[in-house]
This record gives sequence, C-alpha cells and structure tokens, in this order.
Amino acid sequence: MVIVRATDTPTYVQYGAADLGVAGRDILLEHGSDGLYQPIDLQIAKCRMMVAVPAGFDYAHAVRQGARLKVASKYVNIAREHFAAKGVHVDLIRLYGSMELAPLAGLADAIVDLVSTGSTLKANNLLAVEHIMDISSRLIVNQAALKLKREMLAPILEAIAGVVGR
Repeated sequence: MVIVRATDTPTYVQYGAADLGVAGRDILLEHGSDGLYQPIDLQIAKCRMMVAVPAGFDYAHAVRQGARLKVASKYVNIAREHFAAKGVHVDLIRLYGSMELAPLAGLADAIVDLVSTGSTLKANNLLAVEHIMDISSRLIVNQAALKLKREMLAPILEAIAGVVGR
C-alpha cells in the first residue's frame, strides 16, 4: 500500500507503480485517464463541480451578452471544456487553493470549484450559479495489471464491488 497525494494517484496507477488506486472523478478528468480503467464508482466523497460568482454578479446576463469572463480554478481543463461547450469565452486563472478569494480580490469574475455543503461559498458571499457535474471517488486500475494480474486482482475487484453494491 502506498499513500500519496490525491492528484498523484492516477500517475502512480497509470505508470504501474500501483495496480489499484482511489481517485475523485475531478482528478481523473483533469489528469486524463489514459492507461486507466475506472470499473467502480465507490459512491464516496460525493460533491458537485460548480460555477460560483459573487452575490450581485449577473452571471446569466454576462453569458448572454458574450462577455469574456475571468474564471479561477484548480480544474482548468474541466472549466475550459465546460465553457467551450457553451460557447462562452473565458480567461482561465489557475489557482491551487483559496479559490473563493479570487472574486473578492478582483482577480476573477467567477470560480469553478467543488461544492459539498455550500457553506464556504456562503461565508465568502458567493453563489453557485451553474452545475457542471457530479463528482465521487472511483476505483482505478492499471490496464496492464488488469490483464497480467487478473487472477490476483479479480477477487479484490469483486469484493469491492460487493461492498459498494454493484
């Protein structure tokens, strides 16, 4: 067993330093999932990826008018895809923490971040205005390990699937 940062887990599994791992859907989408299977949604660490803006900012109007928004996020790839699919022009600002401060400091018009209860947004006078996706943790498996070590990994996968109820 190896304990690493959540953002490093897909890399350890992808390159075979670990056969199995647990990572959030947000991390997997941001990292890219080449070389990884995601056979089981563990249904834990559930939250939502949201767009949030300061109270009083008319996000819907800005989007309708084609305004170019400044958006701060740790999840720039997810944010880029989301806004591109909507045809919204954004300047993305990568931050790794304290996302909620970006609009308060005038750095960004909006943020894209994970929201669980919404209490952090509320404490910073921000409102969640758009749901991007639901997030939960996934079991990830190295593709080569699944083929080469199937006898060893199959019972583990079956046991985990049984616990999750899948």
